[in-house]
Amino acid sequence: MKIEKQLVKFLTDTQKNGYADKLVKKIKEKDSSKTIKFKNGDWEFNDNYFGGEPFAGREVVFFKKKPVYITVYYGFVDKSFKDFKKVYEFLKKALSVKKENNLIRRGPTRFKEGDFTYINKFKGKIINFSGEEFIYFFGKKIYKAVYAGGLVDQRKEKND
Repeated sequence: MKIEKQLVKFLTDTQKNGYADKLVKKIKEKDSSKTIKFKNGDWEFNDNYFGGEPFAGREVVFFKKKPVYITVYYGFVDKSFKDFKKVYEFLKKALSVKKENNLIRRGPTRFKEGDFTYINKFKGKIINFSGEEFIYFFGKKIYKAVYAGGLVDQRKEKND
């Protein structure tokens, strides 16, 4: 099986066992960030982020202890929306929803629950992509995040 197909399968597993999982263990790092780790066979997922408002982080996937994939992300809740905890609770739900296509990152193209709507605009392929996600409350945009990523370290210079 090509590495891309294996990667997609592993990333699907991380969706269930990562940030959106209410029971996931978060490691508090010395630099005030948090890390979530997930391992399955030769594959390992490491999500390191700075929470709060705004937030930022990176997800790195290792295959046989070598980095093969990364996603970087940054987002925030509009300051006019005071209860940002509700936004992140809804975001976790959106990120845990089964996507219509496992080749897209983050959440599904669209997810609605109650007064909240999540929209994900993904461009590219899993090997090289970017995107934006939004959350609307009663039709007003209250959250935005940007993300980008793809395969890393696939070729080496002769002097490396």
